[in-house]
Amino acid sequence: MFGGGGGGLDPRKMQQMMKQMGIEVDDIEAEEVVIRTTDGEELVFSDPDVTRMDARGQHTYQVVGDAETREASGSSDAGSSEESTEESAGAIPDADVEIVAQRAGVSEDEAREALDAENGDLAAAIERLE
Repeated sequence: MFGGGGGGLDPRKMQQMMKQMGIEVDDIEAEEVVIRTTDGEELVFSDPDVTRMDARGQHTYQVVGDAETREASGSSDAGSSEESTEESAGAIPDADVEIVAQRAGVSEDEAREALDAENGDLAAAIERLE
């Protein structure tokens, strides 16, 4: 991330520099990390090293370890498989719905309809509702 060599900066100095730049790094005690891919597989990291970096409100996670690949295990909520498929296909994130609802002063249902009509474009959905 910094410099080219790798041998010149001690870890304490690196931490001080990162803190001055507003970057905080924390280790996370994780037993397992699962990444579900869009092609129906899961990458499973058992006993990984996980680091979370916060840089001015942006969270970045680093997972280090060997992954085992397996078929994705379906949703734990078997009764709503039709609903979860519908949500994952062209899902509008709840955070986007909240933003549009707040900015346009409408209900979340109205905000979701506008986002659906505008293919998820926040600015266009807000404009549509104002």
